[in-house]
Amino acid sequence: MLIKRFEKNPVLVPNKSQSWEAGAVFNGCPVKKDDKIFLLYRALSLPQHHSAAKTDEMMLSNIGVAESKNGVNFSKRKRFIFPEYSWEQFGCEDPRVTKLNGKYYIFYTALSHYPFRAEGIKIGLAISKDLNSVEEKHPVTPFNAKAMSLFPEKIKGKMWSVLTVNTDKPPTKICLASFDKEEEIWSEKYWEKWYENLEKNSISLKRNPEDHVEVGAPPVKTKHGWLLFYSYIQNYFSGNPVFSIEAVLLDLKNPKKVIAKTDMPLMVPERYYEKMGLVDDVVFPSGVFVEGDLAYLYYGAADTTCCLTFVSISHLIAQMKQTGEAAIKFSRYKKNPIIALNKENAWEAKATYNPAAIFLEGKVHLLYRAQAEDNTSVLGYARLKNGLDVEYQPSEPAYVPREDFEQKREPNAGSGCEDPRLTRFDDRIYMTYTAYNGVDRPRVALTSILVDDFLKQKWNWKKPQLISPPELNNKNACIFPEKVNGKYMIIHRTGNDIDISFHRSLNFKENEWLEEYRWIYPRRGMWDSKRIGAVSAPIKTEEGWILFYHGISERDGFYRVGAVLLDLKDPLKLITRTKDPLFEPETVYEKEGQVPNVVFPCGALAIGERIYIYYGGADQVIGVAFIDTKKLLKSLNYSRGRNYEGIVNL
Repeated sequence: MLIKRFEKNPVLVPNKSQSWEAGAVFNGCPVKKDDKIFLLYRALSLPQHHSAAKTDEMMLSNIGVAESKNGVNFSKRKRFIFPEYSWEQFGCEDPRVTKLNGKYYIFYTALSHYPFRAEGIKIGLAISKDLNSVEEKHPVTPFNAKAMSLFPEKIKGKMWSVLTVNTDKPPTKICLASFDKEEEIWSEKYWEKWYENLEKNSISLKRNPEDHVEVGAPPVKTKHGWLLFYSYIQNYFSGNPVFSIEAVLLDLKNPKKVIAKTDMPLMVPERYYEKMGLVDDVVFPSGVFVEGDLAYLYYGAADTTCCLTFVSISHLIAQMKQTGEAAIKFSRYKKNPIIALNKENAWEAKATYNPAAIFLEGKVHLLYRAQAEDNTSVLGYARLKNGLDVEYQPSEPAYVPREDFEQKREPNAGSGCEDPRLTRFDDRIYMTYTAYNGVDRPRVALTSILVDDFLKQKWNWKKPQLISPPELNNKNACIFPEKVNGKYMIIHRTGNDIDISFHRSLNFKENEWLEEYRWIYPRRGMWDSKRIGAVSAPIKTEEGWILFYHGISERDGFYRVGAVLLDLKDPLKLITRTKDPLFEPETVYEKEGQVPNVVFPCGALAIGERIYIYYGGADQVIGVAFIDTKKLLKSLNYSRGRNYEGIVNL
């Protein structure tokens, strides 16, 4: 919600009538001049002969420039910087332009070897006074580097720059360099001495050694610090990279000092023009200018076109400062786990986990999944006082497999009734759960019980029925606690998404199944990138419905918990979604068990000023955690960003 893509993207596309930019135009960097915005961009030519390269199939990179009055509609495109010298003879790529001391400093990637290799990929500089002609050019770094730009003003009397070193012979590093005078920028002696202290000149941004970072747009000055958008590529060496845009805030007086940074992508390839092109699945930040609180962030899409997205600077910085230790989290009950396996009861001798929760007559009541040594799952019951401590837990289960679809079909295979969720309508409690016989696909089952019988532990459950289709795996189902447009809304999971289905009655007819309406998706590159599923029925607040969900990361396989805020009147509408997880495996009982690194709630309740989640730890034990409702809503509101209406219609 922090960013809003321009609705009329791309803002610049290849021009087939000019061969030098007929192949692709991307990675644009804007700069203001008088009352106009000038966009410098990388342009790829049609395949052409190059005598030094000894090939007829080379697409040569040049740097073009275009003009605009609003930063959106560009015209007067012309070739501006192009190969002239041996150190740039095979291409000029990816310009970054900064105006300083009445000059335009345009750094770019200069290619001197073909086929391309690290020692021939370095930084070049063009200096212009008017963006009409180039007064001088210089090779800059004597080592492999890319993506350099100047800060737009001097800091303590020095010129400062940011650049990416060893981009093509990793590990790559984003670094800072300062200069007493302009000539040092292209001084080989200066850079040789600077490179000796490479570690001291670098800033740490990578979360994993398998990742890759590269400078994106030139730095932007804010009252909080220098804001730098950069490219973050997860799994760069694995063959399955995820290109994303992230940001870091640097100290105004000492840019080597990191004040705050993102720890999740701001943006990943999603639109068709980002997913399909010369290089599929790429978004690459390349330039920015600011109007008030709004950053116009330009990026290359699939190495083919120039695109634009808008970013609220104040909301971005507020979120950046919330990341990591400062982010709001659920607090664990200090006496966790509150329920563990019980060897005296065969039905729960192996594990107890994944509890549903309901609040009745001032008490929290749990139905939890219990596993016997032969891997049969049944549902046990516990009543809590103060929402935390178990005060009653009978020795017999509350619900056991009764139908063919949940009876064990093979010895010692997993089977039974798993992961319940509870919702009350009038005088009945409806329970959805996963039914599994160890052979067929796991499916959603539905049953119900009178509230009075539940409170008295008279387990007169209605005959269960399967409500999900036989050909699909389906889990994580719960029933929305109010009708939506006169129908019951059932949240469930087919595949990797959170899905919804609408029904006039909870008495399903024969061969009436849940429909798959894909609703909330995993987010690439984030903690919930692989698969997500609803925790339980949403909780109603004055600001919207809070739906908690579990998410699994493609990177580490951890199960974490987040939330979305849904509109009160139209709960299909997502208002916002937590950027960071609210809860994740940290303790021994969450990290070690049948399935390590799992927190898996099936119950969430609002009690007083808190929300409580009841969860399984590592598919082994049961814990409880809580969070202040107002603080959670405030955190969710940070994720809303700003209102972009009017801007996107430029």
